[in-house]
Amino acid sequence: MMHAQPNEMRRDYLLNRWVVIATKRKRRPTDFVKKAEKRKPDMCPLCPGNEHMTPPAVLVYLPSKGGVKKEKDLNGLRHKNWLVRCVPNLYPAFTPPQEKIRERIAEGFIAEKAVGHHEVLMESPRHDEHPGVARVSQLTHVINAYIDRTNELCRKKYVKYVSIFRNHRLEAGASLSHVHTQIITTPSFPRTVREELKASKDVWRKDEECAFCEILVKEKEGSRFIWENRDYIAFAPWASVHPFEFWIFPKEHQCCLLDLSKTQVKRLAEALRTCLGGLNSLLEDPPYNFGFHQVTSNACDYYHWHLEVYPKLAIWAGFEKSTGTFINVVSPEDAAENLRKAVSKEESRMLTV
Repeated sequence: MMHAQPNEMRRDYLLNRWVVIATKRKRRPTDFVKKAEKRKPDMCPLCPGNEHMTPPAVLVYLPSKGGVKKEKDLNGLRHKNWLVRCVPNLYPAFTPPQEKIRERIAEGFIAEKAVGHHEVLMESPRHDEHPGVARVSQLTHVINAYIDRTNELCRKKYVKYVSIFRNHRLEAGASLSHVHTQIITTPSFPRTVREELKASKDVWRKDEECAFCEILVKEKEGSRFIWENRDYIAFAPWASVHPFEFWIFPKEHQCCLLDLSKTQVKRLAEALRTCLGGLNSLLEDPPYNFGFHQVTSNACDYYHWHLEVYPKLAIWAGFEKSTGTFINVVSPEDAAENLRKAVSKEESRMLTV
């Protein structure tokens, strides 16, 4: 049931970002459904057997006696029969430093070198094993690989932030259709995370409470709640920028993926499979982006890692681009109601498989 609500402007929990919830222009979930384009190429560079088409892997998970063995490609060797494989991006946005990093001024404007790493993590040897349909065991490998790469990359002196993100389908920016995640490190905090850090630190200094933990308490009992298991909760945020946007938070206060226990890794895999499976069934495999927000520096008292999922269902046009204010035609309450039903059905279906 779609609720009749007046249009209103909502401010983000922490960011100085405004969204117009334009329910007068509301649309049903079926209005967003678009047939997915089948793009499996004749020769996919990320599929097994084509390892020579990518740079040497910096991390490979190989099956070993019922477990996993972690390796790298060395001396021209390309490991085969992998479970997960991570390689440097052939066309990186950020590259490791070649000389001392320093800010420079060119033509009166400030610039600095795009120093860092840009990697592609193949989530499965199966071309189409996306998180919404994947085996939980495979998603567990993927999350462990996220942790391994975060752990190695954050130790480098020139790395300030490790961004883990996913583009699903061409419309959301995926240039390759094989299931994969990208990892980019940056020499400074991106603006959104920097603003989250500042705002959450201000709350912590005032109340000695985590702002995100307080949000979870309210959203767990509210109309934007979607799903939970023992360790995670999913909800549609109060000022959702995108139709059917939802976030996944750990219930325990943690600042990054490095804090996860083995059990929490598996339950996060279940959360991804269930929630993205619900999104997949509700909107018939929509394009989406997701991104982890995490901090590996000394901010654990007041920062709380989380995953934000943004279905790519609307186009930002002149108003959004010229004002920085966004229009969302589906209220987060309606989005949550529809997602709650879809995720519940997906969870029940998974239990019977």
